[in-house]
Amino acid sequence: MKVLVTGGAGFIGSHVAKALVARGDEVVIVDNMNDYYDPTLKESRLKEVVPAGVPFYMVDIANYEELSSICKEHSFDAICHLAAQAGVRYSLENPSAYEQTNNQGTLNILELARHNSIKNVIYASSSSVYGANTKIPFSESDPVEKPMSLYAATKRSNELMAYTYHSLYGLNCTGLRFFTVYGPYGRPDMALFLFTKAILEGEPINVFNYGDMERDFTYVDDIVAGVLSAIDKSYPYEIFNLGGDHPIKLSYFIETIEKELGKEAEKNLLPLQPGDVPRTMADLTKAKEMLGFNPQTRIEEGIKNFIQWYKEYYSVQ
Repeated sequence: MKVLVTGGAGFIGSHVAKALVARGDEVVIVDNMNDYYDPTLKESRLKEVVPAGVPFYMVDIANYEELSSICKEHSFDAICHLAAQAGVRYSLENPSAYEQTNNQGTLNILELARHNSIKNVIYASSSSVYGANTKIPFSESDPVEKPMSLYAATKRSNELMAYTYHSLYGLNCTGLRFFTVYGPYGRPDMALFLFTKAILEGEPINVFNYGDMERDFTYVDDIVAGVLSAIDKSYPYEIFNLGGDHPIKLSYFIETIEKELGKEAEKNLLPLQPGDVPRTMADLTKAKEMLGFNPQTRIEEGIKNFIQWYKEYYSVQ
């Protein structure tokens, strides 16, 4: 099939584009290459992760006219919508960026699908929609009406917009709630990247909630398998958790990085940050049954792979 991948220069998007091409699909990438973090890393993903020859458009999804012009050149079977302004903490500092990219941008993608007869839309949601829910594990049927950050609120809004377009216009819309994705070419604002960089440079790391947090870390290859399955299944309207199936305590996460680097971290132990939650854990019952989702990568293996990539990419001896 032919798939439009938004955010295709991003962490998850570039890996998804690579996997789609590897199995024989046609891919077109849209990304605005913004400077939320170093655009050089995004350029490297396009060169080193995404196969040569994949069409790329530097377009902001908040610009509907430019999106629409792409559909005049290409006819798509599906949209894999992964573009977003990411980051829970940054949403406290720059809320307007989230409204423009996540809400207006997603509305534009749904309108694009509606007006160009693209029936299948698969889009990224987030585990952050569960907010301060105390029931563990988080299930897709749980109420998600109390977000702890604007980022989470925009992701929940995206799910509701997708449902509306499914109901009104018959679009097949599948939302994927990602749980703390990590791996090679990962985002510099994520814990694994931040901790690895700081430890190697002899700088202290900030350990929030005094290390007493748990995250359902999910390796990027496992996420990609779930995304491709969602594209192939093309359910009328569904939301799925995609998580690692085994929450990891932050203190053990750091210990594993230290062991792989052969160097101990200097730690600043700090309280829980605004917008953050103490624990995430995905109920994968639905994703396993309907997507065949089965995460395989242990945290020790995933961290090792990331650190190998980091040392090679940044020429660390």
